[in-house]
Parts: sequence; structure tokens; C-alpha cells
Amino acid sequence: MGVRRDERGRDARRSAPRPVPEIVEQLTAMVTDKGMKVFAVIDQRREAEQAGLELRETTLVLFGNPAGGTPVMESAPLSALDLPLKILVWDDRGQTKVSYTDPATLADRYGLSDDLTRRLVGIRALADALAGSPAGP
Repeated sequence: MGVRRDERGRDARRSAPRPVPEIVEQLTAMVTDKGMKVFAVIDQRREAEQAGLELRETTLVLFGNPAGGTPVMESAPLSALDLPLKILVWDDRGQTKVSYTDPATLADRYGLSDDLTRRLVGIRALADALAGSPAGP
């Protein structure tokens, strides 16, 4: 159950052991329990259905902590394109996947210092917990 990267190495993807709705519920509870804010939960499948289209279960959760993200956006204003942090929970042919943009990618994209990047790395632990095991080094 290790971390997989997309073909460009930018996005991290993990398999999760339960259906999409349960993983989304777990994620939002974990975020709240850690004192962060859930800014939005977007059920993209439901939105597609309302437009008369079909889409696999796909839910985007936007979350963060203004105390952590604000200094990042102050230093690199365009980082607001990627903040708040996002985790995509989606169904891939019956297997739930948890995907996010790795903080190292964001650091490279916006020229973030190590200190600012450390403010974003908690997303990895959340994804590890959703997958049920740590990703390892």
C-alpha cells in the first residue's frame, strides 16, 4: 500500500481500504480533530449527475489551517492556486484511491523554503492514515 506517483512524479496516490463515502467521512473527522478547518467537500459525481453526466465516485476535500497556509501565500502569492490543501478521494474500478499534490511538488512549483514546506507536510500523514498504513521513507 505504498505511495504511487503520477507519471510526472507530482501527485501522490494511495489505495484506501473502504468505500469513498467512508474515507471522506474519516478524512473530514481527522481534519477537524487536528484543529484544522474543512473549507469544502465537493461531491463531483453528484454535480455531474445534476448535469446529466456520469462520473465515478469522486469527492474533493479542501482543508487547512490559516495559520499554516497564510505565511505560504504571503511568501508565494500564486501558491493560493493550490491552497487550501486538497485530497481527492475517488473510485478506480472498485478500489478507493486517495490522491494529493505532494508538498515537495508545491515547494518546487512556488520556490518555498524548507520552513514553509514543513507547514504543508501534514497532508502526507493524513493520506497515510486513510490508507491504513504509513507510506514509509
